[in-house]
Amino acid sequence: MTTTETSLTTRAELNDELKSLLLRAYDNGIDVEGGWECRNGGEHPDWDVIITEVEKNERAE
Repeated sequence: MTTTETSLTTRAELNDELKSLLLRAYDNGIDVEGGWECRNGGEHPDWDVIITEVEKNERAE
């Protein structure tokens, strides 16, 4: 699988990319809920990402 890096310039674009990534992982049987460390080397900050499932409401869809 090859990936194309997309330039993100807004929070909305970041949200769309995260949503796409999480849906692909979920559809492929990966349990995405939990904590994830993102180590990025010396030039960029590291992040701790916590993913929790939230209850759907009618307005969210």
